[in-house]
Amino acid sequence: MILLALMINVSGFSAASALELKGHKDRLFAYPGILSVSEGGTFLVVDYDKMRDIHSRDIEPERRVQSKYLSLGVKKHSRLALHEANGRSIETGVTGDYAGARFAVIFVHGRGGDQRLGMNDYTFGGNFNRVKNLMMLNGGAYLAPSVKSFDDAGAADVRELILAGRAPVVLACASMGSIICSKLANDPAVVPRLAGMMLLGGAPDSALAKSAAVRAKLPMVFTHGSYDTVYDWQDQKTVFDRIQKSAKDYPAQFVLFNTGSHGTPMRMTDWKQSLEFILSR
Repeated sequence: MILLALMINVSGFSAASALELKGHKDRLFAYPGILSVSEGGTFLVVDYDKMRDIHSRDIEPERRVQSKYLSLGVKKHSRLALHEANGRSIETGVTGDYAGARFAVIFVHGRGGDQRLGMNDYTFGGNFNRVKNLMMLNGGAYLAPSVKSFDDAGAADVRELILAGRAPVVLACASMGSIICSKLANDPAVVPRLAGMMLLGGAPDSALAKSAAVRAKLPMVFTHGSYDTVYDWQDQKTVFDRIQKSAKDYPAQFVLFNTGSHGTPMRMTDWKQSLEFILSR
């Protein structure tokens, strides 16, 4: 294990400028079909089919994806790191050079997970392998910390990772990990450091609509399964609607996977599309 670098060199990247990321297996990972799009493209309903998107995609359903979805050369750029802060050691999976990244994605897992979930190349249809490859192709870095608790202590750990550098950070929180996103959305030191937030099957939090992040018009992407029995998508859509109404042309997008379950967003979210949406604003 090595210590995570504390400083990031500033490069020419600007989160507010329009951009198109270099793609990676875009055809395989693009949304399989758009069933409907709201005016302005802010609410998308995406076709999801369990037989097609799990059983025809994986060698072992939900355990190992087919090799065509993978590019394992990224492993040589990945490592397990320890970040020491506040008397705590934050175990973090890292892909890329965080010290020299143009931007970074920090993925926060949900209950029962750790850094291995976000670093696993083979599960969730290879989608985490894809985001790691996208980061390497575009001069970014990907971090997946082990969050020990979803309280102020857990939020403080993720806060330290964000503040360790100076590059724009997209904070992506899945399931119960979204509690960390909500807590940090009101942190006056963190919000200016963020390029945006992603909530993947997240826990609805009505307070998010009144957060400092929303007042700053931080770009946000919500992805959710319509058959999610853990967090109802309509409750999360209500949060999204309130955020949209908080300011004219608020940069937020909601992607609903028709018939998708709680874990579907981690498998089906199009990282390239979502990151371009955020980083272009």
